[in-house]
Amino acid sequence: MSKLQTLPAPIKSRLDELVATLTKTLGDKLVGIIAHGSAVRGGYREGSSDVDLVCVLADDSVATLSSIGRALELARYSARIETMLLTQAEIARSADCFPLLYGDIKRESATLHGTNPFAELAISDAHKRLRIEQELREIRIRLRRVATDLGGTSGFGGAVERKLKQARAPLWALLALRGEQVADGFEPVLRAAAKAYSLDAAPLLHAHEDAKAAYAALATLLDAALHDVDTREVG
Repeated sequence: MSKLQTLPAPIKSRLDELVATLTKTLGDKLVGIIAHGSAVRGGYREGSSDVDLVCVLADDSVATLSSIGRALELARYSARIETMLLTQAEIARSADCFPLLYGDIKRESATLHGTNPFAELAISDAHKRLRIEQELREIRIRLRRVATDLGGTSGFGGAVERKLKQARAPLWALLALRGEQVADGFEPVLRAAAKAYSLDAAPLLHAHEDAKAAYAALATLLDAALHDVDTREVG
């Protein structure tokens, strides 16, 4: 059974309603609607997770976009359904800019209507390597701000945990570049990444219990991963 079928009934109802509205309103201007992220991959949490969609359009004129604005707004605010709007023509051209996101959609998604242009998309390992470095460096830099703003406060653990969740995707992609096949859930990725760099995964998995230890462990993991990606050659 698709994980989308396990969404809470009100969320699933809103999703079905949105797909029906977009299909009716856009007609032949709609290429496909693709669900991805935690709602498909697993790990969706009601109240804190989004349902991520890509709506692929043949036409992105103002008239077309304004015709679906109200439906997208209602879905966003009533059920946390976030929809990225792309044109079919730009997907292949922008794979070098978004190799990790597009790779995730290619690897694990659900086509709710029409066709999935990501299914046959070619994504370069060189582009993946560069994007992995960019995302890991951004997390490493912003992690320092977590310490300056929240270190020693009750919100420190939650903020560190959010950075850990942000690191899941680039760490999974880096492990894949290393040739390691790992389930892409939060805990499997952190355990595998810690093992790859000879670190203890326990502090990473218990940020709320010991935020300072989790912060230190995440900083060490990011530094090790960045050293790896810096020196890694890909074809």
